[in-house]
Order: sequence, then C-alpha cells, then structure tokens
Amino acid sequence: MTRKKLIRLVFLLVALGFGVWAVAGRWAQVADGFSRLSWPLLAGSLVAVLAALAAGMLMWRALLADLGSPLPLTGAAKVFFVGQLGKYIPGSLWPVLAQMEMGKDLGVPRSRSATAFFLTYPIYLASGLSVAALTLPVFAGDSVARYAWLLLLLPVLVAGLHPRVVNGVLAFGLRLLRRPPLERPLSRRGVLASAGWAFAGWAAYGVHLWLLVAGLGAAGPRALLLSPGAFALAWCLGFIVVIAPAGAGVREVALVAALAPVLDAGSAVAAALCSRLLVSLGDLVCAGLAGLAARHTDIVPVSADHD
Repeated sequence: MTRKKLIRLVFLLVALGFGVWAVAGRWAQVADGFSRLSWPLLAGSLVAVLAALAAGMLMWRALLADLGSPLPLTGAAKVFFVGQLGKYIPGSLWPVLAQMEMGKDLGVPRSRSATAFFLTYPIYLASGLSVAALTLPVFAGDSVARYAWLLLLLPVLVAGLHPRVVNGVLAFGLRLLRRPPLERPLSRRGVLASAGWAFAGWAAYGVHLWLLVAGLGAAGPRALLLSPGAFALAWCLGFIVVIAPAGAGVREVALVAALAPVLDAGSAVAAALCSRLLVSLGDLVCAGLAGLAARHTDIVPVSADHD
C-alpha cells in the first residue's frame, strides 16, 4: 500500500469513526422520538435526506463543471460524499482538504476544488434564506421573529453571487495566495444551475422534516408548507453561528421555534433531534454507496492540469 493510499485509508476510518459516534451518541436523545414514529415514515424521511444530499452533490458538481472540470456522476459522488465525512472530524478544513486531494486524482486542480467547495456555502445561504423568507413569515409568524435579522444578509448574498463579483474576489484571493488565476471564470449559467440544485435540496429537506412532523402529530398543509423554511432557517443559523460545531444546538433551537405553530415544545424537540440524526445517517449512507459505486466503475480523469 502506498503512503497516499494509507493516509486516505486513515482519514476514511477516522471520519467514519467520528460519524458513527455522532449518530450513536445521539441515540439516547432521540429514542423517545423514534418510538413515536412508524418505520415507513422514518424510511421515507431518510430517503428524502438522501435526495437532499444528492442535490447538494449535484450543486457542487455543477459549479465544478462551470469552472472547467466536469466530472462523471460516480466520480463526483465519491469525491463529494467521502470528502464530506471530514466535517465530523474536529477542525473545519478536513472536508475541503479531502475533496482537493481526491479531486486531484480525477484531474481537478486543487484551487478549482477549493473554489467549488467554498462557493457552495453562500449559494446554500442565499437559497435557504430565500426559502425561509417565503414561508416562515406566513406560516410561523411571531415564533421566528427573533431571527428576522438573518434576512438582512439575503440581498448582500444575492449581490455577492453575481459572477462579476465572485470572479473578482476569487482573482484577488488567488493573487494574495500567489496562485495562478482560474482558467475559466464562473458564469451566470453556472450560478443559476447550482442555485437550482440548492432549491431542490431544500425542498427534499422539507419533505424529510414534514414526515417527522406529521408522525409526531402535525398533519395538514400548514405543516407541509412550513417544513422547508423551518429546516432552511435552522441550517442557515447553525452555519452562521460558527462557535457551535456543525451548528450543534443552534439548529435545534431555531427548528423548535419555527415548528412552534404546529407542534408542542416536546414534540418539536423530538423532531429536531430525529432530523439531525437522520441527516448524519444520510451522510454515512451516501459515502458508503458512492464508495461502492466508484469501486465498480472505471473513472477516467477529466484533465491533467494539476496545480
């Protein structure tokens, strides 16, 4: 076994260990909530999570293709999902470092991998806040009024995602790092395609949460229409409040507040905790499936321009 393969094996084992620990460590907290939910609802909710995670991968893949590195679906899934396991390892840079190294084997320059990775977050934030703004004021009302300040970020994010702004910032950053400029600038089409996948992801996350909420007693159209905005608000707030690892605790508080119009406090807490565990489980499932698929598929590098 080469040194590179050994390092990647160690990374994978450590990431999987932390990921399994994250799921198992929350079991006691969510056992009561799960006992109130039927297996078909839980299975449907997990399937919706997998669809949302797949949309996230396709968003990243669209950005990478627009920057000049179109990847086959199997290769993109392996790089994205296995790399994403790094978020369970303490420290914020493991996912991007893993994606940079794995992408390099497929002909993706490191700077291009890093650019696509970091661009996913403002797109997630802008699309997520848009979903929250369209649904929560109508269906949640005063229960989320304390989070209204988040909407001030929306016009800033939308303006900042204009290709001219993004490309200018990227060029400036690469000059500071003394790295060569990007071969292909980000285009409007690339931004719109990735944003489309982001909105699809929020819709799937909404279905995931709605199935949990319905199983805990909140049936009806209001719960269905509230769920995408509630999940999006919780994710965005958890990302912005960086002092909490992966938004731990922060997301749950926001989700409970957003679900207050349709669930009592105890049921809302159960929904929030069950949601977080299912999303963590979805990460592990996607990484496992992507790794298995890649082992049975010959993936040809898209280019040879490593940096």
